Amino acid sequence: MRSRRRFLAIAAAAAAAGLRPSLARGDTSAAAAPEAGPLLTRPIPASGEMLPVIGMGTSGSFDRPADERDALREVLRRFLAAGARVIDTAPVYGEAEAAVGVLVAEAGAREKVFLATKISITGREAGLAQFQRSLADLRTDAVDLLQVHSLRDWQTQLPLIRALKAEGKTRYVGVTHSSNGAHDDLAAVIESERPDFLQVNYSVAEPAAQDRLLPLARDLGVAVIVNRAFLDGALFKRVDGKALPPWAADFGIGSWAQLFLKFALSHPAVTVVIPATGKPDRQSDNLEAGVGPMLPPAQCAELVQIFA
Repeated sequence: MRSRRRFLAIAAAAAAAGLRPSLARGDTSAAAAPEAGPLLTRPIPASGEMLPVIGMGTSGSFDRPADERDALREVLRRFLAAGARVIDTAPVYGEAEAAVGVLVAEAGAREKVFLATKISITGREAGLAQFQRSLADLRTDAVDLLQVHSLRDWQTQLPLIRALKAEGKTRYVGVTHSSNGAHDDLAAVIESERPDFLQVNYSVAEPAAQDRLLPLARDLGVAVIVNRAFLDGALFKRVDGKALPPWAADFGIGSWAQLFLKFALSHPAVTVVIPATGKPDRQSDNLEAGVGPMLPPAQCAELVQIFA
């Protein structure tokens, strides 16, 4: 109840200050600018290569047949126009890999994007066969990042991915999960295996990664990709009709989507966040979170308290 009362107090203060109540995903006014940029960039610790801080996930959003991809073309156009690069996908995301492959090829953008996919199967030969299918669907000879999806059979797949890296089939090695219950296992794997990338869930409502995983990744020089920054869209239902905190404008934040993304990016261990969308206006909105100042610890702590 305390967090709810505090949230309502913040909303009332924002309304009194005349701030626009944006604020949930149904309102597209925050995406008035067709493109954002230049996006902030951060280094991959293993190499120093710089990545724009806003990437793009494809789970659900890019699972579309060929005759339903017009909106996705515009989503990708705005993404590239802003200078964004990281596209994360997986063979278990339905038609997403095929859609990414076709649209990136149509745009002539393979050299512009940082393409990340995953192995999500048990057994070395099965993993290798799955990756070969991914390459065919993605219309490429190699990817930039190959990850063990949800730590599935990681003792087998991580050595396979390292072998593929040695062959030039991937430039970086990673592990992923999207559940708080896997954080201890993730910590153990990155501590023992030192992959180039860790992908993990982190949001105002699921901040547990900041307790151990994110500091550990930073100490070990592991790049961090954040998934579920919107809690699969559930966060927007919680803020429907609510105004932004009164301090949001001080950080260039014009929508709840931007606030949720900027929260994730404000942790110093985070390299890039990958919100998924199949709608162009939401893509523009997401990209706006990659510019301007980050949130100080006090604001981040306040958000965690509100959404606890």
